[in-house]
Amino acid sequence: MTYRALNALLVLLGVTATIFAIGYLQLHLGLDPCPLCIFQRIGLWAMSIFALLATLINPKSRMTRLPLWLGGLAGTLWGLGVALRHTWLHYSPSAVPSCGAGLGYWVETLPMREVLTVVLAGNGDCSMIDWSLLGLSIPAWTAVLFLVILFIQMIILNKILKRSA
Repeated sequence: MTYRALNALLVLLGVTATIFAIGYLQLHLGLDPCPLCIFQRIGLWAMSIFALLATLINPKSRMTRLPLWLGGLAGTLWGLGVALRHTWLHYSPSAVPSCGAGLGYWVETLPMREVLTVVLAGNGDCSMIDWSLLGLSIPAWTAVLFLVILFIQMIILNKILKRSA
């Protein structure tokens, strides 16, 4: 596959995952996303934006491709880290504080650094498993998705480095 096709595949994965999360899980099943779920979506969307830019621009130089790749990688690693943390919370719910205020309240009343700290600590909403498939919860499947994305990004990096070598 070409550089452009691989980035288009990342965009397709991002759009498909978003439609599944919002269209099926949220709107059809009525599952509200917890703060950690929202942070995973942000990582997915950041990766998708950089992949979309790489697809549309289709730069030829390594100096343009690398920053786009790094931006997508940052979104992927962010999302993967949050998904792994969220999955860990599912397996040790005794370490999770009880439910508290929602993300909107935190953003309005706390400095952003504290919001990140509170959200990543998780809460009661984040420890509940509302849906699973083949024994894996939503954040566990999201972690699998991010690992697939990371694998594709490694292929893209290989293409970037080989092209200019």
